[in-house]
Amino acid sequence: MPLLFIILLIVVLFPSLLIPVGFLMMLLVLFIPFKFTFDSLIILLTAPGQIIKIAVNPKLRRNHALEHATINVLEESYGHQQLSGLAREDGFLIQGIINPVVLQQAAQEGLQRLKAGEQGLVIHDRCGTSLMVGNLLSALIFFGLLLSTGHFTILYVLVAVVCSRLLGPIVGRYTQRFLTTSTDVEGMVIKEIRSEAEFNNFFGISLSNQPQKLFVKTDRLEVY
Repeated sequence: MPLLFIILLIVVLFPSLLIPVGFLMMLLVLFIPFKFTFDSLIILLTAPGQIIKIAVNPKLRRNHALEHATINVLEESYGHQQLSGLAREDGFLIQGIINPVVLQQAAQEGLQRLKAGEQGLVIHDRCGTSLMVGNLLSALIFFGLLLSTGHFTILYVLVAVVCSRLLGPIVGRYTQRFLTTSTDVEGMVIKEIRSEAEFNNFFGISLSNQPQKLFVKTDRLEVY
């Protein structure tokens, strides 16, 4: 509201600015479809490969599942947390303000609940997979409209964005469940939790209230 008031005030006091401001806005509107086209092309070239890379790697899928389960357990107990995660073949990273002991407890609980068959823990709405899938859907819809009609307009950008916002979360959950995570965690164990942050203290003073980067190392015992 204050921003709208400031804009109206500037227009009233300096009406001569309407022409250059309007011209600038017109250029931005014309530029948006070109920028969206470029971004969509990059997504089409990179996103499928990233999803396939995880889908064909059982270790990544298991650690991705445990990463989600751990964050879900933490959020059940402490509410929404500003945490981010990244699965690797030998474990997963959790970045944010988090106590290592609390993280270890959450990871152990998440692992036990996955082993007990609680498959819903592998889904997390803020996962990068869902964001990637949403962007991929947006790109596919945009280029589908562009190629089928032969017209290049900002309307197609709006349609693509709206459709991806509606369908992206749904398709993203299915992608997580069946392609980028795995509940095959039998025999999986948590070996250790270590810090990978560049700094955790300053001249001997602990910075425990600062974001940390903690690595949860996992392994899988052979089940006979």
